Amino acid sequence: MINQVKSPYLQVTWHDPVTGRPGFLVIDRLVRGVCSGGLRMRAGCTLAEVAGLAAGMTAKEALNYHPDGRYIPLGGAKGGIDFDPRDPGAKDVLRRYLIAVRPYIERFWTMGEDLGLHQDTIDEVLAELGMQSSIQAVYPLLDDETKARQRLADAFAISVDGIGLDELVGGCGVAEAALVGIERLDLEQPRAFVQGFGSMGGATARFLARAGVPVVGIADAAGVVANSGGLDVERLLLTRDEFGTIAREQLRDSDRELPRSAWLDIEASVLIPAAVSYAIDNADAVHAKLIVEAANLPVTVEAEAGLTDRGVLVVPDVVANSATNSWWWWTLFGDIDANADAAFGKIRDTMRRLVASVLDRASADKTTPRAAAATLAADASELISRRFGPAAASTV
Repeated sequence: MINQVKSPYLQVTWHDPVTGRPGFLVIDRLVRGVCSGGLRMRAGCTLAEVAGLAAGMTAKEALNYHPDGRYIPLGGAKGGIDFDPRDPGAKDVLRRYLIAVRPYIERFWTMGEDLGLHQDTIDEVLAELGMQSSIQAVYPLLDDETKARQRLADAFAISVDGIGLDELVGGCGVAEAALVGIERLDLEQPRAFVQGFGSMGGATARFLARAGVPVVGIADAAGVVANSGGLDVERLLLTRDEFGTIAREQLRDSDRELPRSAWLDIEASVLIPAAVSYAIDNADAVHAKLIVEAANLPVTVEAEAGLTDRGVLVVPDVVANSATNSWWWWTLFGDIDANADAAFGKIRDTMRRLVASVLDRASADKTTPRAAAATLAADASELISRRFGPAAASTV
């Protein structure tokens, strides 16, 4: 977890007047008056969880700073709603939450989908409320708002082999981070297990399989499916439901179905937790040599300490899953065109450099990749401060 030197800029707790369930917004830092971070919905979501995720967003933004880029990193933020997204009333709860935080979305907070929510749903509700966009707070920073918005709209309209580009970019980054980790550890015949088969987990599985890393197991809400020879990822991707649950009738005779509790029992050298936070709380239960955090905060502090002692490499979330956020801004600000090849190319190049920098710094400082990422993020924040003034800097 990223250690915060200062308290968040703003913390808001909201209670739904109908269900009584709470929702939260944490703005960790503002840069040029704006912050960035998604909105999640899950039963049990807490203020502490959202605050930690907001601090992580500050780090993700800073880590992707490049002085020559058009995209200037924003501050970090996060929203959360303590409600089951599968509940029939979830959309109404979302609507009431968005009404409550509307002034922040209009002026300060650029937001998008996160765990339990899809961008289409967020966009639909915002349109019903008469709002321009979930990222309208950033529009005043654009050189040409009309062209920028069209470029992003064009990018969101792109489909790659049956899946929208916006659903693939994050997983492309996670998979590339995993490939760098595999190379660093010199893993022979790596095999991967992916926990969670939504946008992030599903895309990660696709890119790993296409890179020649068999995905031998996937966990979703209904349980675990496994095949030691590798699952047919493409078939499963195109037949899952909106919550990332695999259609069991699409499994092959050689595929096995196991209970959800068995997800850490599958033998795989690469583990991709791509679902909920704090999913790995027991280092001894992990068989993998490499963990790449596709989800936010999936490994507890205590478990990570144990894994580090055992020599397991953990590529932290602030690095591994930062591509979705960056892709939005690279496209909007004009660093890349609305093109799948351009998106995947920049993500792969950027992720490869970033992961290498983090691992090199960790080795030089004799520390963990997470601590090294925090140091690099602080260095980048200092550069942003020099360019835009002390008030603009994000401190992590």
